[in-house]
Amino acid sequence: MKVTDFGATVKGDETKLYTLTNKNGMEIAVSDYGATLVQVIVPDKEGKPCDVVLGYDEAAGYEEGDLFFGAIVGRSANRIGGASFELNGVTYQLEKNDNGNNLHSGMDFYNQRMWKVKETADDHITFELDSPDGDQGYPGAVHIEVTYTLTEDNAVKIAYHAVPDADTLINMTNHSYFNMDGHASGDVLDQQVWIDADAFTRADAESIPTGEITPVEGTPMDFRTKKAIGKEIETDYEALNFGKGYDHNWVLNNKGEFAKVAEMSSEESGITMEVYTDLPGMQLYTGNFIVDAKGKGGAHYHKRQAACFETQFFPDAIHKENFAGPVCKKGETYETTTMYKFI
Repeated sequence: MKVTDFGATVKGDETKLYTLTNKNGMEIAVSDYGATLVQVIVPDKEGKPCDVVLGYDEAAGYEEGDLFFGAIVGRSANRIGGASFELNGVTYQLEKNDNGNNLHSGMDFYNQRMWKVKETADDHITFELDSPDGDQGYPGAVHIEVTYTLTEDNAVKIAYHAVPDADTLINMTNHSYFNMDGHASGDVLDQQVWIDADAFTRADAESIPTGEITPVEGTPMDFRTKKAIGKEIETDYEALNFGKGYDHNWVLNNKGEFAKVAEMSSEESGITMEVYTDLPGMQLYTGNFIVDAKGKGGAHYHKRQAACFETQFFPDAIHKENFAGPVCKKGETYETTTMYKFI
């Protein structure tokens, strides 16, 4: 493992970048600022290194940015309608940071905090964060650990582990933006995606699920046969109109088992990424709201320059009895793994 300086935050925190490399020349870099995935460098079909995630050159970029590049998101990812929820007869108020709703747990984001390094090895690094009772409005103190592992078969494995001291909500994800032709290569509309899902969770104009499970059959949301992202993205369809493109939760067919649930590939680079998870849902987001973000190496990122594959419990599940719940009981272990494998 190589450790380098990653710059100082406005608050004066000195940050580090930790780089892991495997025998195939694949490389990932993660920072203790936000436990952020900063680089994923894989060989393309000609053997040239290709960084396939959007990001910034130093911690200050992540501190100032609002797009969640490479972010670990918690305590509860995605949206909670009305920015409040009831648990054990008590109503908890959250920050209204998204049209009166709560997005990614409010403005005191996990990805804009310093995490401690708990453990390092040649192939993995574990970050930890203590989230106190009342943090972001949530009940219970939670000790959280996130482990990044770079495997010898070119996979980035992200393992989450948390134990609360009171009943609470936990629904964490990674918000990396992927582009199989390289982070600075332009839009991903010609790149192809497959998702093992027969349905998605219909949402309203504010991206809050209605509770309806909508079949993808006969809709532009059907990725069961691999297709270009841009093939149907401009279709006049409610979900696409509301999201300005793809930005919904798919109901995965994995039945809670760790399995391959999605794939993204480019003919130009020859790079394919497989997505594995044990979670029931995944948000495909096609970067519809990126507006000239200044990124790594002087790159400028624009609309639809990447795609996110955010594995998760369904958004607003706390308000939907038919959705698998994100409630983690006192003393229980929240444990889940998501893997991005490159072939």
